[in-house]
Amino acid sequence: MITICMSMSLRHRLPEICRILEQAGHEVLTPVDTREFDYEGANDHQRADLKRDKDLIRTHYEKIKLSDAILVLNEDLPGKPRYIGGNSFLEMGFAHILDIPIYLMQDLPESPYRSEMLAMDPIVIDGELSRIPATIQTAVG
Repeated sequence: MITICMSMSLRHRLPEICRILEQAGHEVLTPVDTREFDYEGANDHQRADLKRDKDLIRTHYEKIKLSDAILVLNEDLPGKPRYIGGNSFLEMGFAHILDIPIYLMQDLPESPYRSEMLAMDPIVIDGELSRIPATIQTAVG
């Protein structure tokens, strides 16, 4: 089972990514559907309210706990190459603490937290979903 972690600005990519992973035999868990919420148009307080009201952080953590791996969709956003936002960074940390492999669509972005992300030993797949093995070996499994 693979949990996808990503910026909500990339949610348009979910159907294709899920289809490819499922065709490869993976069960896929995704973030809570927030399409009805104008994430890009919202301010920080409105986004925080959404995260609290839907308990998005804890809900995604529970999905990560069930997973064999996470896939971080760190794709380019306008002005933000290979973007990894705050939630995805947290989710990488959750996976790391749980000894769950972390796959990245692209190499790590430049970030003040780059050394922390490097220390989590993410596996960069360069956009090639086929590089995620059919059977994922976890440290505990």
